[in-house]
Amino acid sequence: MRLAQHMAVASDRVRATAIEATEFPDLSRAYQVMAVPKVVINDRVHFEGALAEPDFLGAVLQAAGAGR
Repeated sequence: MRLAQHMAVASDRVRATAIEATEFPDLSRAYQVMAVPKVVINDRVHFEGALAEPDFLGAVLQAAGAGR
């Protein structure tokens, strides 16, 4: 989440929201959270676990449709 927050601070085109899975069980079920951290980008790209910064950036760009 920290990396997502840093991206949001660096760019007005990025928003990041952290949600505590145990406090929002409906969202946890909707996004099938089985482990944390679970990252959901634009409801299109999902992954669980920490990623290295280059991989995280790649996921963000994939969700944004970069390279189409």
